[in-house]
Amino acid sequence: MRLRLEQFSFRYAEQVLNARLNVKHELEAILLDPSIDPSLLTRPSFNATLDNLFVSHGWERQPPVFDDPADPAAKMDFLKERVGVEVGFGHSSYFGIDLLKFQVASYSALNKIDIGVYVTTTKRFQRALKEEFSHNWETSLTFEKVCKYLPYLKSAIQVPIYVLGIDC
Repeated sequence: MRLRLEQFSFRYAEQVLNARLNVKHELEAILLDPSIDPSLLTRPSFNATLDNLFVSHGWERQPPVFDDPADPAAKMDFLKERVGVEVGFGHSSYFGIDLLKFQVASYSALNKIDIGVYVTTTKRFQRALKEEFSHNWETSLTFEKVCKYLPYLKSAIQVPIYVLGIDC
C-alpha cells in the first residue's frame, strides 16, 4: 500500500503555506515517509510514528496554546515557523476543539500561528486498513467530513486551515 495525500485549502491556506514552501514540503515528506508501515497503523501506533517523525524534523511537540502554564490541557500537536499542526485520528467529536486551538493560537493576544494544518485520514484509507490489516478506525474523523463541515464554520474560524488527508 502506497501512501498519498489529499488536500483541502480553507481561507487560502495553501497560498499562506506556499509562502513557507520548505515547511509544506517537510510536512508532506513526514506524512509520506517510506518508513511508515501501513500494516502496523493502528491509531495509537500511527500517532506515535508521526510524533517521532515530526520531532526528528525539529517540530516543537505539544506547544501550549495559552501562555498560562496552569492550563496544560490546551496544546497543539506540533508547531514550527508559525505553522500549527493537529493530527485528528480520534473520534470526530474532537474536530471542533482542534479548530478552536488554531483559532485561539492565531488570534487574541497570542499570535502564535499564521496557519493551522489539520491531518486526518480518508474514508478509503480507513477502509483499506480494516480490510487488509484488520485495523479498526471506526468513529475516526475523516478527511471528507472535515472538508464538508469546515466551510460551515467560516464565521467562527478565521485562521487559514490546510487539511491533509492521508490516503492510499
